[in-house]
Order: sequence, then C-alpha cells, then structure tokens
Amino acid sequence: MKAKRSLINLALGLISQLLIIALGILIPRLLLVNFGSEVNGLLSSVGQIIIYMSLLEAGVGAASLQALYKQVAGANRENINSILSATSSYYKKTGIYYFICIILLSVFYPLFIDSSIDKMTIMFVILVTGMGGAINFYFQGTFKVFLIAEGKSYVDTSITTLINIVISGLKILFILKGYNLIAIQSTHFVLMIVQIIIYQIYINRNYQWLDLKVKPDFDAISQKKSVMVHQISSLIFNNTDVLILTIFTNLKVVSVYVLYNMLFSVLDKVISTVNSSVTFALGQTFHEGKDKFLKLFNAYEVCFMSFVFSLFTVAYIFILPFMELYTSGIKDINYIDFWIPTLFVIIKLLVNARATSNNVINIAGHFKKTQSRAILECTINLVCSITLVQFLGIYGVLLGTIAALLYRSIDIVLYANKKILERNAWMTIRRWLTNIVIFSIIVTAAKAMSIHPTSYITTILSAVILLGLTIVIFASINAVIDREAFKYTRDIIVKLINQQKRKKSIST
Repeated sequence: MKAKRSLINLALGLISQLLIIALGILIPRLLLVNFGSEVNGLLSSVGQIIIYMSLLEAGVGAASLQALYKQVAGANRENINSILSATSSYYKKTGIYYFICIILLSVFYPLFIDSSIDKMTIMFVILVTGMGGAINFYFQGTFKVFLIAEGKSYVDTSITTLINIVISGLKILFILKGYNLIAIQSTHFVLMIVQIIIYQIYINRNYQWLDLKVKPDFDAISQKKSVMVHQISSLIFNNTDVLILTIFTNLKVVSVYVLYNMLFSVLDKVISTVNSSVTFALGQTFHEGKDKFLKLFNAYEVCFMSFVFSLFTVAYIFILPFMELYTSGIKDINYIDFWIPTLFVIIKLLVNARATSNNVINIAGHFKKTQSRAILECTINLVCSITLVQFLGIYGVLLGTIAALLYRSIDIVLYANKKILERNAWMTIRRWLTNIVIFSIIVTAAKAMSIHPTSYITTILSAVILLGLTIVIFASINAVIDREAFKYTRDIIVKLINQQKRKKSIST
C-alpha cells in the first residue's frame, strides 16, 4: 500500500509539475515583454517577502506531521483527531496574523521601495497576491497536513494543479488583453477561495470521522518552536538573496536573479515532488523497525541522488542556451552570464543532495537537538551575503548562500548518519562523491561536443534525450556500487508489477 501510494503521489506530482512548469516559464516572459524587468522584479520581490510570512505558521505543520506518522501507521483515530485539533487551533491564529501582516506590508512596502511603478498599484498588488495565503492557513492548512501523513499528497497535488492551471491561464489571457497588473494578480485571491471549497468537499466526503472539536493535544506538537528555527534557516537560504538584492541593488538585478532561480526552481519542484511522494512511507516505516527502515532509506538515497544529479547535469548544460532564447529582445539589462548558473548549480546540488539525510532528522523529530546548527547556518548566510553583495553584487549573495550550505549540508549528513542511523557517514559521502565525479565527466564531455541548440524545440528535445541518457548512466553506475540498494529497489518494483498482474487476472 505504501509503495502504491508513493507511486501515485509521484506520478500525479510529476504530471502536475510539468503542466505548471510550462505555464510558469511562459508567464514571466510575457511580463518581461509587456511590462519590463522592473515589474517582473517587483512581483518576485513581493512574492519572496510573502513567503517569509509563512514563518507565522511557527513550525506547526512539520511538528504535526512528525506526531501524526506513528498514529496514522497505527490507525489511531482518537489520537489523530486530538493532534489535528491542536494543529487547527494554531492554524486559525496564523491565518489572522497573516491577514494583519499583509495589510501592514501593503501600506509600508511602497514607501520604502525605489521604483517608478505607482505606489497605489504596488499596494493593491500586495493585497490581492497575499490574501489567499491568509485564507489558506485559516481554512485548509490542517487537512493538508493530515493528507500528507496519510500518504495522499496526490489529492492536494491534483487540487492545487487544477487551480494553478486556471490561474496561469487567466494571467496569460489578461496579459495578452492588456489588463493592468492589479487585475492580473487578483486571480490568486479569487481562485484560492474556489480551492478551499473543493478541498472541503473532498474532506467531508472521505473523512467524516475527522473531528477538530475534540480536546487538542498540544503536547504532541510541542516541538513546533524548534521546527520554526529550521524553517527560518530554510527560508533564509531560499529567499534572502532576493530581499538583499532588492535592498542593495535594484529591481533589474533582482529580475536577472529571479529568472535564473525560476528555471532552477522548476527542477526543485520536480525533486520536491519526488521527495514528498516517499516521505510518508519513510516516516511510517521509521516506527516499524530500524532494519526495515535502513533498507528502504538506502534504496531511496541511491535512487534520489542519481535522479537529482541527472537533472542538474542536464540543466547546467542547457541553461545558457535556453536563457539566450528566453531573453532575446530584452535590452534593459544583460541576462547572459557564465558564472550565475555555475553558482546556482552548486547551491541546488548542496540543497537537494542532502534532502534524504534531512528527512531522517525530521522523521526522528530531532528539531530541538539541531536548532543551534540551523541558527549558525542563518548567521553564515546573512553575514556573508550582506558583506559580499557590496563588492560582488549578484555573485556575492550566491557565494554567501554557498558558504552557509557547505557547512550545513555536511553537518546534516554527519548528524543523520551518526546520531540517528548510528552508522558511519561514509556511505552517504561516498554516494555524493560518486555522483559529483559522474557529473563532472558528463559536463566536460558535453562542452567538448559544443551542444548549442538554436530554438526552443531543439533545446527541449536535446535536453530530454540527454536526460534519458544521463539517468541511465547515473543509475547504472550507482547500481553497480550499491548492489544491495539496487536489489531492494528491484524487488519492490517486481512486487508492484506482480500485484497489478494479479488484480488484472482477478478482474478478468
């Protein structure tokens, strides 16, 4: 059942991401052409600040997930309801605080930003963009957490994908029709309400036993404050760069950063979908026995790292040719730069290659024990980025993020292996080194071949073909080196195939 749900989560997640990616790449291009780099930088800057407001959630979601895994695995409905009741109580307060913060941001942000865009326009753009988040926390945050713990993140994925497609479609239509910026951004707010209605209907039909009015178990999610420290760390290395560039440079430089980050974030979303589709199985298996968990974890770490390095190998090879096509005709600032994608790839590999070890820390609930390390990561990032941006501009913030990630990624791997898995960290480090070597060889070979497609179609086709070859190369080499993990993965796949065959034979 766990493997089947993981595959459903993965399949629907990847399909949804492909659709959202296609629309998500098109919209910034239309904004650049129709409104210019300054508007694109503004929307990205506002979006990043609104993301910071998710800190108001104060770690409730992750703490609730960690508490729910064991209860869901044991089908203990009474405990599930008491945990969700506590979660709901916190989320309702978060929704109110979020609403107040959006109001304050809409008033004060236009006063401090250096922009030729009308201040009233900026204010209303912030309001219509941010209000959906307040409604989301208040009405549906609790149920999202529960479905993730259940292994049904595909439900949230399906609903979110549908809404995102409609939002993106309306945005494209409004831009092409010449609507103003406020009307374009208002689609977020209207369709968030529709999403809440759809979500509520699903929960009422499928989980009538859920009761958020029972006595809340606040102790079960007592680690929420420690979780928040980790969330702050995560937000800093994911979002601080835009804020620092907004303050110390200008919105056109922000636009350059945002475009590169957007393209790499496309892969982040795909990787996150893969990771989250399996996390619930890891979380539930963790409470069923160490040996069983280690076999699943090793198999997943090998497969996940192979997948991550494959994606970023191809991305690194094709990013500049794609960017040349994407920004053709835009002359207000230069978007083509060799060092920016190089630094971005280093960042993304450090973030994503450590994800499996970070999962172990989260599942085991070691939030408080590792919070001082997360605080140090924040400090390194802020100090280095703010210092270096003065001299190196956009390169400075990227180098500051790399400095923080080098420390924290190594620390996460060492901690997860030694403190929780109780084994030598060399196994994970060896996998990192193996994939880095493969990455370097493929990139060097690609440069020697001088791959440089001249259209979107040839770029996409070439990237897909190379990705297929790259995945085979990474998977084959890792399978030879980690034979036990490969055998375990193969056995799971064979078991699923046999189950499907038996179902078909019974139905016929």
